[in-house]
Amino acid sequence: MIPSQKWKADLESWSIPKEIIDQAPESPWIHPPVLFQIPESIELTPSHQKAIEVLPENGSILDIGCGGGIAAFAMGSKAARVIGVDHQGEMLEMFAKNAKERQIDSKVHEGFWPAIASEVEVADVSVAHHVVYNVQDIVPFLTAMSSHARKRVVLEMPQHHPLSNLTEAWKYFWKLDRPVDPTPQDLMDVLKELNIDAQIQLWNGQLRQESNMDDAVHFTRIRLCLPKSRESEVREFLESHPASQVRPLATIWWDI
Repeated sequence: MIPSQKWKADLESWSIPKEIIDQAPESPWIHPPVLFQIPESIELTPSHQKAIEVLPENGSILDIGCGGGIAAFAMGSKAARVIGVDHQGEMLEMFAKNAKERQIDSKVHEGFWPAIASEVEVADVSVAHHVVYNVQDIVPFLTAMSSHARKRVVLEMPQHHPLSNLTEAWKYFWKLDRPVDPTPQDLMDVLKELNIDAQIQLWNGQLRQESNMDDAVHFTRIRLCLPKSRESEVREFLESHPASQVRPLATIWWDI
């Protein structure tokens, strides 16, 4: 199987079985906006550094799946213009607000990448943090990122699928085994398929998660397709399975 087909098949294997989805009281595909807000002081990661080192003074950053903009605003004043793309309007509102507070020129585009790529301007550097595991049709996504960058593309992704943290919970509550792939190396294989000479750096970051136990229970219960009546069981599970504070991550980049 060629790498891009394997990538798609691996991501499809993460779908929740229909019989579980059909009885879910709420959609499990939730992303609380609070997890996408950015701190006042952004600690520079290898992903940020790879963007900064090629960004010219008064340069521009295109942030795909921008959330609150932690990938873009880590550039500080070196980025004179930030362009945010996200399919959630509330994220773009947060992004624009954060840009205004930092007195940085911004432009936002609501929609899915690369479907709206033709509407989006080219930037010096295009970045996508914690997005690629949501993209089954990865080739158009990557090629559009390349065509919208003058100097470099930078991706940041966990070393394991972001839903891997619920693997034990799915086994406990549903007797459901979850997949392992794809991984950053699978993405490197896709880039090789596209004749893109990419580089990768593995590192450990801090896990961004709900700090309030009530919120953690609420969102975990929804993600597991469980009814509200089982929140006490979810709480017991979370208390007996504390989350790791360390998150293995990967930075992948290539020059244009």
